[in-house]
Amino acid sequence: MNIEYFEVDDKYDGERLDKFLAVIYPSQSRTFFQKLIKEDHVFVNDSVEKANYRVHLDDVVRIEIPPAVPVTILPEEIPLDILYEDEDVLVVNKPKGMVVHPCPGHYTGTLVNAVMYYCRDRLSGINGEIRPGIVHRIDKDTTGSLIVCKNDSCHKHIAEQIKEHSVTRRYRGIVTGVVKESSGRIEGAIGRHPTDRKKMAVNEKNGKPAVTHYKVLETFSNASFMEFELETGRTHQIRVHMASIGHPLLGDTVYGSIKNPYHLQGQTLHAMTIGFRHPETKKYVEVSAPLPDYFEKLLLKFRSQK
Repeated sequence: MNIEYFEVDDKYDGERLDKFLAVIYPSQSRTFFQKLIKEDHVFVNDSVEKANYRVHLDDVVRIEIPPAVPVTILPEEIPLDILYEDEDVLVVNKPKGMVVHPCPGHYTGTLVNAVMYYCRDRLSGINGEIRPGIVHRIDKDTTGSLIVCKNDSCHKHIAEQIKEHSVTRRYRGIVTGVVKESSGRIEGAIGRHPTDRKKMAVNEKNGKPAVTHYKVLETFSNASFMEFELETGRTHQIRVHMASIGHPLLGDTVYGSIKNPYHLQGQTLHAMTIGFRHPETKKYVEVSAPLPDYFEKLLLKFRSQK
């Protein structure tokens, strides 16, 4: 059991107890701390309080964090749509609804479970047991191209290219409204949303630099078919940037409207093309994933209404 003490300063005076702890431990969710509070692992001035307790200046918060329970990730025979493969690299077309790597609530049915079965023991181990082979990721409801590394050397090379922004990443998406500029550049630092930790936001004070280039491919009565190219790769970058200019992705109920007239499963976003310098041959490799069926059908529906 790991026990830690924190004294509340004036910056957090009046903050909810669970939110205060989530700020102190940014890698954990408020739900995690709400569970610890409910199980009497959190004390304020040696007293048990509820999650909605408002901490005060000079309060002493004691938290007991139980040891983590090891999670066994097992290979699963899940079909993979393979776009490219050699001895070092695998590029797969991730389907909508599939989580990339195991996380609380998703320890089976992930892309990692699938590639563990397909590749057996031929996966990089740099990211640990939970994320073997995974050098980058895309959201659960975003489809498209994703690189999987089969060895540590490959992983290091690809990770370095991602870090220096030399990997080509082009997306296709449908956004709400008609985007007036035929092309453009959105620059806005992205960080955790100030009040909702499940969301990201343009946050110039605490965010990391982020740049998205866009091009309008086709417009409809109240939607636009777009191409995006990432200069950086922040969490939810395209979703946050497009929402920030008033054109959230269609179906994105997190950053756009909660209404979903087209009955979509999350945002209409597809990681179309990924390009990188091969770690062994040093040649440039570019792979594209075709638009998923639901996306094509939606475009046909919009075109028929013109």
